[in-house]
Amino acid sequence: MLTNARWRQNAMVMFAGSALVISAVNWSQKQEAVAIPNLPNAQDLSVAFRFVSAEAMPSIVSIETTINPRQVQGGEQPLREEEIPLPLRLFSQNDPRLEELFKNRGRQRSSPKQHGKGSGFIIDGNGIILTNNHVVNGADEVKVRLYDGREFIATEVKTDPRTDVAIVRIEASGLKALQLGDSHATEVGDWVLAIGSPFGLDMTVTAGIISAKGRNNQITQRADFLQTDAAINPGNSGGPLISLRGEVIGINTAIATESGGYDGIGFAIPTHIAGWVSQQLIASGEVKRGYLGTQIQPVDASIAKQFKVKVREGALVRSVMPNSPAEKAGLEPGDVVLKLNGQTITDPASLQGVTEQLHVGTSYPMEIVRDGQALTLTATIEAMPQATELPMRDAGQKSPHGTRFDKLGLEVRTLTKDLAKQLDLGNSTGVVISAIEDGSPAAVSGLKSGDVIEKAGGQPVATAEDYENAKSRFSSTEGLVLHIRSPNGKRLFVILKSE
Repeated sequence: MLTNARWRQNAMVMFAGSALVISAVNWSQKQEAVAIPNLPNAQDLSVAFRFVSAEAMPSIVSIETTINPRQVQGGEQPLREEEIPLPLRLFSQNDPRLEELFKNRGRQRSSPKQHGKGSGFIIDGNGIILTNNHVVNGADEVKVRLYDGREFIATEVKTDPRTDVAIVRIEASGLKALQLGDSHATEVGDWVLAIGSPFGLDMTVTAGIISAKGRNNQITQRADFLQTDAAINPGNSGGPLISLRGEVIGINTAIATESGGYDGIGFAIPTHIAGWVSQQLIASGEVKRGYLGTQIQPVDASIAKQFKVKVREGALVRSVMPNSPAEKAGLEPGDVVLKLNGQTITDPASLQGVTEQLHVGTSYPMEIVRDGQALTLTATIEAMPQATELPMRDAGQKSPHGTRFDKLGLEVRTLTKDLAKQLDLGNSTGVVISAIEDGSPAAVSGLKSGDVIEKAGGQPVATAEDYENAKSRFSSTEGLVLHIRSPNGKRLFVILKSE
């Protein structure tokens, strides 16, 4: 243990930060002149950690899962006795082990029983627990152990793989529930506590801060994670991330690691997602989401300049699905969505999040920027279909005429009435892409021959000459915006750069 004088020396090193000054001090003469720093704020922080931990722990649970053995078919069908070579069959009559070697090939075998561990927390005193989908999904038995040691077998498990959220019901009442807070109000730098059962160590508390918000690390289909440096390890999944107000702001879900353990980067599902999902799982056992029908992308510096908006202001509509709510509302490729139902949009994740939580069949105002002009559209939300992925687009092909491609890798032709009829493009106007150079920016972007360019650089194009004029007004390094109509009627836009 440090003596008082020695402690003072270390305190000066820490707060003054100068070894040269300290080395020049005669400690035998100057000890009484050095004041011990007053640390009431640090003590207050310690008390806050202690209080929040004590209040939260009775609501934290440990979860153990069991997956029963499964019958697994072997790689080959068992041999019939007559299929065993005669010499071996005769020989095996005196050696039952050899006989079994042939007779049991490919027979069904049992996979071993599997066990898993995780965490969760009570959100309703009548036995409703919130956790991660990956903690309980596929389990034949889910055992919940409360803070007081009581154990229950779950009577119901409902999951949402899209967000990795799940609820577990147990037959209990009078339990202490945690309150879900507003994760939107959480700011980078805020102190948080993570509580759970890492490595089977029940009721472990770690502290850290919110390191970032809106993280996308491909954990789930919906990416809007809180990042924290509070230690999260295997077994913490499903436990709460708690603010110093004692409110849950996230579900501890995953880590980024190179070592396989805690490396200082953990991720939690924010409560503005987890709370909404859990309410639907409790009410109906499934999650119903709103749907617009767009493919969107962030507004980076180059896009902001092209579309006359600020960086990270809104989400840029890349394409609109035919007969979707977006198309019915009049949304077009190249529009920048700034607000939906009065909620500010800053990136694709925020637009997805707002849209999914809107009521199906209800109309909402949508503020956009189109060609530098502010517009307000009205979108009527529909239920998200089972499959909403846009089809992949083929890369291009070599020019059939041996024509020299432009720097973007395109060869275009004026879309005459005869050519439109030949290509089954109806009454489309513009210029048609006749060929695409392999490996070019156009090919990488997913354009293909037969696509029609309706606008270039924001200007309508009716002829190949119009296209060349529009292209000449833009730097190929900054990008040329093309509005495209594909043969299947889908409209989208791409930004092509020569570099």
